[in-house]
Amino acid sequence: MELPPSIEKWTIEDVHHWLMQVVKVHETYANRFQEEEVSGDSFLLFTKKDILDLGINHGPAVKIKCYLESLKEGSQHQSQFPAYVRTWSKEQVNQWLLQHVRLYSKYAERLQEEDVSGDCLVCFKKQDFLDLDLKSGPAVKILAELGQLDKKPEPTLQPIVHTSTEQMEYPVHKAITQPDSYYTTESRTDKMVEKKPDKSQLPFQNLSEMEGIQQPKQQDLGARRKTAIVSTVPSDIPKITVEIQKTLANLLKDDLKHFHFYLQEYTKSKEKAIPRGKLEGKDSMDTAMLMTRHYGNKEALQVTKDILRDINQQQLVCQLEKKMDPVEQKRVSKGLLKKEANQGDKLKNLLTCGGNSLDYAYFIVVVNKSSPDQVQYFQFLNKLKLFCVLDFDPHSVDPGGLCHSYRQSRVANLHSPTQYKGPTDSVIKSLNLYKQTSWVFCNGRSDLDGDSNKQLDYKNWLRKSCKDVEELVSFICNPEVISRGESLIIFLLLSPVDTEKDPIFDIYKSFIKHMDEESIINVCESQIMYEKWRELVQEKCDSDIDHRSIYELTLSEVNGTVMALGPFSQSSERFLPSYGSSFVVLKQKDEDLLTALDILCLNQCENTIDENSAEFHDHRIRVEEEFYKGGKVNWWNFYFCYKDKEKPFIKRDKYENVKKIIKSQLRDSKNMCSLLNLFHHPGCGGTTLAMHVMWDLRQEVRCAVLKDNTLPKKEVANQVSKLMKLESEKPFSVLLLVDDSKESENPHELVSCIEYALNMNVGDTPSCRVIIINCVRSHNPKEQYRQDNTRQSQYITASLTQEEQEEFEKKLRELKETHEKPENFYSFMIMKSNFDKKYIKDLAHNMLKMFDYSSKEARLFAYLVLLNTYLAGSEISLSLCRDFLGMKMVEWKQDCVLSRMEPYSNFLIIDTVEDLGSYKGIRILHHSIASACLEELERSCSLKVSDITMEILQCDLFFSVGGVKHRFTRSIHQMLIERQRKKDGDEREPFSSLIGKIHEDHGRQTVQDIFVKASSRFVASASIPQALARYLCIMQSDFPEALQWAEKAKNIKQNPYTFDTIGQIHKSNLKSNNLIEKQETYRNPEDLKTNIQIAENAIAAFKRAQELANEEDEAEREAVDDVSEDYPRKSYNVCGYVGVLDIAFLVFEILSRLPFFEESDPMKKKYLQSFLKKAILITSVHKEDNELNNRYVEIIKEHQQFLQSLKTQVKDIFEFLSFYFTNIKKSESDFRAIVSGLFKKYVAIFGTNPEERKKQQQHNPQLNLEMVIEEQRLFLEENLADTFAGILQHLDKPAIEIEKITESYGFLQQQQFITQKQKTKETINYILSNIVLYMFRFWF
Repeated sequence: MELPPSIEKWTIEDVHHWLMQVVKVHETYANRFQEEEVSGDSFLLFTKKDILDLGINHGPAVKIKCYLESLKEGSQHQSQFPAYVRTWSKEQVNQWLLQHVRLYSKYAERLQEEDVSGDCLVCFKKQDFLDLDLKSGPAVKILAELGQLDKKPEPTLQPIVHTSTEQMEYPVHKAITQPDSYYTTESRTDKMVEKKPDKSQLPFQNLSEMEGIQQPKQQDLGARRKTAIVSTVPSDIPKITVEIQKTLANLLKDDLKHFHFYLQEYTKSKEKAIPRGKLEGKDSMDTAMLMTRHYGNKEALQVTKDILRDINQQQLVCQLEKKMDPVEQKRVSKGLLKKEANQGDKLKNLLTCGGNSLDYAYFIVVVNKSSPDQVQYFQFLNKLKLFCVLDFDPHSVDPGGLCHSYRQSRVANLHSPTQYKGPTDSVIKSLNLYKQTSWVFCNGRSDLDGDSNKQLDYKNWLRKSCKDVEELVSFICNPEVISRGESLIIFLLLSPVDTEKDPIFDIYKSFIKHMDEESIINVCESQIMYEKWRELVQEKCDSDIDHRSIYELTLSEVNGTVMALGPFSQSSERFLPSYGSSFVVLKQKDEDLLTALDILCLNQCENTIDENSAEFHDHRIRVEEEFYKGGKVNWWNFYFCYKDKEKPFIKRDKYENVKKIIKSQLRDSKNMCSLLNLFHHPGCGGTTLAMHVMWDLRQEVRCAVLKDNTLPKKEVANQVSKLMKLESEKPFSVLLLVDDSKESENPHELVSCIEYALNMNVGDTPSCRVIIINCVRSHNPKEQYRQDNTRQSQYITASLTQEEQEEFEKKLRELKETHEKPENFYSFMIMKSNFDKKYIKDLAHNMLKMFDYSSKEARLFAYLVLLNTYLAGSEISLSLCRDFLGMKMVEWKQDCVLSRMEPYSNFLIIDTVEDLGSYKGIRILHHSIASACLEELERSCSLKVSDITMEILQCDLFFSVGGVKHRFTRSIHQMLIERQRKKDGDEREPFSSLIGKIHEDHGRQTVQDIFVKASSRFVASASIPQALARYLCIMQSDFPEALQWAEKAKNIKQNPYTFDTIGQIHKSNLKSNNLIEKQETYRNPEDLKTNIQIAENAIAAFKRAQELANEEDEAEREAVDDVSEDYPRKSYNVCGYVGVLDIAFLVFEILSRLPFFEESDPMKKKYLQSFLKKAILITSVHKEDNELNNRYVEIIKEHQQFLQSLKTQVKDIFEFLSFYFTNIKKSESDFRAIVSGLFKKYVAIFGTNPEERKKQQQHNPQLNLEMVIEEQRLFLEENLADTFAGILQHLDKPAIEIEKITESYGFLQQQQFITQKQKTKETINYILSNIVLYMFRFWF
């Protein structure tokens, strides 16, 4: 048949003829062109992709395209490679690649799968290899080796040893006879052409020779693999028949009998079952041919799989599915391709909600058994923020397994489902969830022994493990763990799921019970796998999952698609500074371990996005806009200015001071850890300043930001020490930012922990330092700066210098060049206006002109305004906002809440919150805008602060279960109890700013109503009733009701602070009574009884508070709810001791006003001293005999033991506090002043003046020696020299004092002691006083 000379004139039959006779492709492939009506004029336009779309494998497609290109050029196709290469089958190509090119087996298998025989291989170019997912290196190597073949002898190709499931011989069916031209390898693309045999072909020429060969001779095995395995299978037998035969040949004899039994009973087909008589004595080939003739090819395949499942041969089902004819597979998928034009875009949309970035807070992956050759395509798991992986492959942890591969570069903690049982908070903490990936083995774990770690069959798994895994799913889906809409579940099916009796299918059903199905996507390894999975889900769950499934992409394509997605937050290689201007690589796995730290690298933000691309430009515009509107600063803001030197980042005026202090500390400090406090108004750029300094010092010191201030300080310290030592022989200095610290009164605990960790883990390295920048929000930063005892502190306020104002003007001009309407960047404009109150007030007024509080949007805005006024920077989660607004969760985007909140959205911004994992929250742009809006709501809308507060407390939604709701309720809780510092000192206001405002506007009843409602919401919080008790005590002097609420707080939680509150109420009550009695002339003995009872209760409460404080390991962990108690938290809490002293001296004062103890009368004062010292009983006191005095005596007798114990208790406390102040490291000036004042009272009460002592000595000379001894001891006591610690304190006092003390002890040493204990104590003190005196003389 002659073809027309012009291709355009070729008919459909001409194209078919050319493909068969010239290109010599398999008839199946040529028929595809005929079926699709491809004539010459359209054939000329075909690309390789068009050919592949016909369902033709890659090898023949490349060959066809190559011949077509030669035809277009008017020439015949010529190969530059030896002729024998064209005769290679695809198996021989595989042998050559493995044995001579030494190609990675996965690549060689890929080529074989795509029917790349020799005549196809010679047509390949580099891009054709790359299209098959080969890397450039292997592709270039193959082409180079091909080019060298004509310079070398023909290579010898050895057959490849296969596994038992593949290594098999096929019986010769003598009844089937065909010309020997048919007996060539089935996969050859030139089957229709007969060739003369050469040394690489069959060693026989006709059928009779072939029939006589039962086993190929050893020497023939090296020639061609088809001789050994395939040559006995006639090529006209359909491939499905051959594949069925191969599969059945793996069955044992008894298994094949079982197969025949089920086959004769098969009823799922419209065709009648094959009679038993036809199956008797049939081998695997006979059975396969019988089935295809009876059922037809397609149905025979399905019948085979169904029966193999019935006889528990699941593995053979998988093998059979994988070996289906590729053309047939592609025909099946073509129908779906018409529906799914681009599954790459579909996957991208499913993972990003239609965006370009992986913005889900967390991903949960559920995966079944993987094979080692699949694992290389899962680098994308490293990119996902994995909450957990539910793995049903017990061997995943072994080398070659998915878990093992992941743990090579990332941290994953290995867990079992049972570990997820218990209280939510406890599980989160114990398993380190959110911070590191949890890899959960759901059906055994091969690296552990024991029955509980064995893989179970379905029946046993259902009985023993299913419940635990379902409870695990319930835990994951709990909104308290991950809020609704913030996570995506990925079912990653790497091996077939052919029946509902599969654990992973049970878990799918468990997920859809708890989650919206839109939150679940399916990624399947193959089309066939997906078809069965879809059928199961459709049948058992009545759900269509096509729109949420990926099944046509290869794993390599899935991997590449995910890896190309954002966020572009960091470079692939991250570097840290080291000694000698060198740097070290920060490995992802090391960074995973440092969960408390956000590490700033040398090359932060570099090489993440092509900086010449539109994507980079859009990213810059978006990041800058978010920051200048009022978002949190991030490293990108500094990077943009770093790259664009003409547009530098604005430096606050304290920038150079802070930088200078840090450099000085790094260079000269003798301390291993130093602290720099940076006090700042909210919203004036304190954190931004600190991060700016860190950015500019990132080449000189390793920089990190503490992510969570609530973490145990020891854990933070250990991670800081690890950062110092990372990848370095010598530790390297670290600069640590602690932002928004709530513990500025006692930041030294972190310093102490870091110093301890460095001593333990790093050792004494002189040049190694840790500098902490402690950013403290304050309403009075300048005052706090003045009160800070260290020189290493700075402050910035809501006020700009003239130079700073000029810098902001310049920046506005720059922003106008690149951004639309930068005037709407309100946070920036507020600072540019130098925090002008009129500008801010006008903004609020204009925004709220049409405010309608009846709408949900307006109410939500009012809640945010209140929250951000009294708790700057706090947010409400997006998911909670959506719930409040009644929005549905169908493919939502974060911006939809802002759209719904218009027009108020101009004052709102969305932040990422690193708490309880990570989630998106919404807040007011700037603290000053929130305050101005709240004032405007009160002024123009008559909306009271108390009404907004009460409405929040009455909203059930806010207090239902949920992690992000928990954070919001914590913010509400904090608004009610957190007290600010007073403007004129270090003390705190008595109540929170919110309660102070409500009290000022409405008084007691409204405040009490709010606290009562809050108490019903925060039933487990002791701080709310505690705060109400304080309010009733201080502001209302309603001591009985205050005491009731304090007792309620104590019943909720017994800690030092709840008992201290009870003691403080009793003390206030006692002070009030004392003050009233001072002013009254009338005396009532019953008042004394009442006061003594109050004092006894107060001291009992203070003592219990002190006992609990002594028992605590970490005082602040016990009072985490209330950060503002009557006394600031210390490393050692001594508030109970001070409380006892206060009560004791109040009692002494009350007693000193009794008629027979009056202080103004020296003799009566002496009676009081003697009574309190237990020297006399109350009945021995001289007094007038009258009814009033007698009643007083009766009351005192009832409480004599308590009253006479006070002096001893006071003395013991003073002695202890003397030791405390001597040994404590940090300043305790407030406590020292309080204790010093009380000690002066003590001396005044129990001391005697010299004139009185002289008169007593003259009156009774026999008592002279005793008086002198007592006088010496009183002298020592008054000068705080009667204790070991007190003597040491005299090192800082004039030498004359220690001389007198030593003389006094010298005198006492010569006297007779009352007890041995007293003698020992005074002897030790005498020795110490001499040592101190000697040191004075030695020094001076």
